[in-house]
Amino acid sequence: MGSQGSEHRARQRIRGVLFDKDGTLFEYHGTWVPIIFEAAAMAAQGDADLVSRLVDAAGYDEARRQIRAGSLFAGGDTIELADTWRQLGVRREQTDLVTSLDALFARLAPAMSVPVTDLPALFSTLTGRGLKLGLATNDVEASARALMARFALDPFLSFQAGYDSGHGAKPGPGMTLAFCERVGLAPGSVAVVGDNRHDLDMGRAAGAGLLVGVLTGTSAHADLAPLADAVIESVADLPSLLDVYV
Repeated sequence: MGSQGSEHRARQRIRGVLFDKDGTLFEYHGTWVPIIFEAAAMAAQGDADLVSRLVDAAGYDEARRQIRAGSLFAGGDTIELADTWRQLGVRREQTDLVTSLDALFARLAPAMSVPVTDLPALFSTLTGRGLKLGLATNDVEASARALMARFALDPFLSFQAGYDSGHGAKPGPGMTLAFCERVGLAPGSVAVVGDNRHDLDMGRAAGAGLLVGVLTGTSAHADLAPLADAVIESVADLPSLLDVYV
């Protein structure tokens, strides 16, 4: 249990689950490390030294060949990434850079993502219990929707949103509140599941009833435990955890 856990919020029966995408449903580092280098190369336009500065600022740990927990690329959105890269010397207009990055993410991420477990089976189990499911990501919505379609997950989802869907980006509460409105649930009856602080802060800001951290992304147990009601190894363990709340 997290030190800021359920005792601080009124507990209701959990009737909906809002998932983060990368690092939660899909393996993070193997998917996004190659993509961050391709994005940086596109933005740097042939400047190899600039590529190194861009990936470092985004959160790439060269020694571990992973994205650092709490870094810009782990939890931020494309607008934040573009702003940071332009400050480091990328000579492209901000709107053009955001559009190009989102297009690259929407093209590469659906093809390169690897599920952390049998997601159709997991989603079938959860919806079979009467739970409403949603997806909230700081990626672009088009990329998320393409990925859900690739793995035949969209029929299970009542809600899908990215940072550009009009509900705001994480850690703001907008995507959680929009999910609640879409499925007709009070925030206190919704669990938010994610692999980093932005996910849990989003859920807390919205008044979600259960905050669940998973260890398949960029964060360690020590990063998530102070913020979450429960930390589990993987979303594969979620049905057992929800036995207590559903």
